Amino acid sequence: MDTHTLSPTLTAALGALVGYLIGSLSFAVIISRLFGLDDPRNYGSGNPGATNVLRSGNKAAAILTLVFDALKATIPIIVARQLGLDDTAVTLVGLGAFLGHLWPVFFKFEGGKGVATAAGALLAYDPAMGGLALLVWLAVAIVTRYSSLASLCAAVAAPIIQVVLGGWGPMAMGIIVMSILLIWRHEANIRKLLAGQESKIGQKASAPGPGRN
Repeated sequence: MDTHTLSPTLTAALGALVGYLIGSLSFAVIISRLFGLDDPRNYGSGNPGATNVLRSGNKAAAILTLVFDALKATIPIIVARQLGLDDTAVTLVGLGAFLGHLWPVFFKFEGGKGVATAAGALLAYDPAMGGLALLVWLAVAIVTRYSSLASLCAAVAAPIIQVVLGGWGPMAMGIIVMSILLIWRHEANIRKLLAGQESKIGQKASAPGPGRN
């Protein structure tokens, strides 16, 4: 399809839709089924994400979940750039993938927190900015062993890093939206952190609680 024959608005809308559909592939569930594991929505935090898959004890499944959840944002953004789409359309492709992970149409709109998918989008938007945000996540995770706290700190840092490196623009606004949604999806984790009840990285699985990690 020649995107140059479409209006910028229609191109951006189609890009967001394609990103959303790709983002709706819940790899935590798909990979768990391929490995013969329990559905990650039925144990631990109940969250279909890499951190919860790790609670199954299968590190390979968790790593593959992490990689594919990131790639489902990275690859569409790279393709959008190769097609010559403008920054607004590219931003919406990544935002669409992120929203697809949060509310996947193929899995009854019951998705994860979007941390890996957001990371994949940030790295594709700007490798320097995404890399610095990942360093924030890594530093907090190593020191505290709380994936949720690391994700929250990275979510706060990402828009600031983008504005410092690239200024205001469509991508800065898109990243702000992703950060706000990511923090909102961690509301239960924030309460657990404040109560000293949050699970640490690698903690063994249990029945799903009232909140998802």
